[in-house]
Amino acid sequence: MKRQTGIWIDSSKAIIVALDGDTEKITEIDSEVENSVHHNDEGNKGTFSGVHHGNSDKKFDNRKEQELDYFIKSVLSYVKKSDELIVFGPAQTKTKLEQKLMTDHLIEPGKLKAVETADKMTLNQIVEKVRRFYNPYEYKEPKPKS
Repeated sequence: MKRQTGIWIDSSKAIIVALDGDTEKITEIDSEVENSVHHNDEGNKGTFSGVHHGNSDKKFDNRKEQELDYFIKSVLSYVKKSDELIVFGPAQTKTKLEQKLMTDHLIEPGKLKAVETADKMTLNQIVEKVRRFYNPYEYKEPKPKS
C-alpha cells in the first residue's frame, strides 16, 4: 500500500493527513512563527512616535524567517515515509515548504503530486480534500434536487 499524505499549511499551523490503506492519521503542528512586531516606542493604540524602527523590523524579519524554517523542518519530519504528497494552504508557507522539499532534495522526484491554493478549512474539509485527491472515484458529486 502507498502511504499518501496531504498537508494543509499556513504560518500558524500545519495539519498533516496520512492515508495508509483504510487507516488515516491526523497530526496538527502549531507554529511559533511571530506574525507581528512590537516596537518599544509604540503607544497603547499602536501608533509610532516618529522614531525610525528599521533595525527592529530587520531583527523581526530575520527571527520570523528562522522560526518559519524551523516550523517547516518539523512538518517535513512527518512526511519522510510518504510515497505521495500534496501540499495546500492559503498563504506563502506552502510555497516555502515546496522550495525546501526541492532545494534540499528531501523528497524523490515525482512524489510531490500537487501544490494548491486553498482557503482556511475545517479539519473535516482537509481530510475530505486529501481523500478526494487520492481517491477521486470514491466520491461522487450529489445530484441536484429537481
